[in-house]
Amino acid sequence: MKVILLKDIKGVGKKGEVINASDGYARNFLFPRKYAEEANDSNLHILNQKNEAVRRKKLEETEAAQKIADGLKGKELKLAAKAGEGGRLFGAITSKDISAEIKKQFKIDIDKKKIITESIRQLGNYEIELKIYPEVTTKINVFVVEQ
Repeated sequence: MKVILLKDIKGVGKKGEVINASDGYARNFLFPRKYAEEANDSNLHILNQKNEAVRRKKLEETEAAQKIADGLKGKELKLAAKAGEGGRLFGAITSKDISAEIKKQFKIDIDKKKIITESIRQLGNYEIELKIYPEVTTKINVFVVEQ
C-alpha cells in the first residue's frame, strides 16, 4: 500500500515521502498514530501543491539573498579600534562588531552567524566572507584602523 508520511519515522522515511508499506503496518501502526495517510489522488495532489509552494518560497529567498550579496560585493567596511604597540588590538573585532557596522553603514541586517571569520586581533586589511544563504556567498573588505 502506498502511503504519504506525515512525520519523520526512523528507518522508514522522512515527512512528505511516498513509500510502500505493508497493509497491516499501515492500517495498524501508521494510520492510527497519524504518522501517515493513504496516497490517493487527492492527497498526492495536495502534497504536490505543498512541495511546489516550498520550492517557490525557497527560490524567492535565494533571489533576495542574491540581491543582498550583489549589493555588498566588493564593499569596504572601516572599523576603528584601540591598538597597542605593534598594531595589536586591545580586545578583538568579532563577527558581532562586523554585523553591527554593516547594519550601520549599509542598512542591511546580516546575522553574526553568517559572517565567516576568526576574531581580528591586528590592524590591517581583511577579506571577510558572508554566507547569506546556503548557496549565496559574497566577500567584503574590512579595514581595521587605529582609533
